[in-house]
Amino acid sequence: MGMPTGRSPGHNGGVGSSVKPIRVVIVDDNPEFLDSARRLLEHQGVRVVGVATTNADGLKYVQELRPDVTLVDVNLGQDSGFDLAEALQDGDDEAPAVPVILISTNAEPDLAEMLETSSAIGFLPKSALSADAITATVGRLG
Repeated sequence: MGMPTGRSPGHNGGVGSSVKPIRVVIVDDNPEFLDSARRLLEHQGVRVVGVATTNADGLKYVQELRPDVTLVDVNLGQDSGFDLAEALQDGDDEAPAVPVILISTNAEPDLAEMLETSSAIGFLPKSALSADAITATVGRLG
């Protein structure tokens, strides 16, 4: 008797959409943060499908990889994470908008005004980044 794979016809057990890992692209200009965030999130069951250090690469990867959500650093060196969040919301029928969660080492109150006008679905301090925090933020969409 083999191990169940969760893909057999008629299998009605615990394998469902809640088990499917959330697919994420991370955009941050700090390679050390990208590496540690990827390792942390993958350890917690998130599937990091791509990482980018610029708005241009972030936009390209999101369009190619179609993640469930994109984590975007507010400050990307020469680029602004707010600009990327806006660009990612300009979806169309072929490539619908991808939800963006802005991340930063800055505290949320410091960014409150900009976050309010942003098209991002939420904000997470980098120190609070986790699979649960991402899932909770995406879950608020409906």
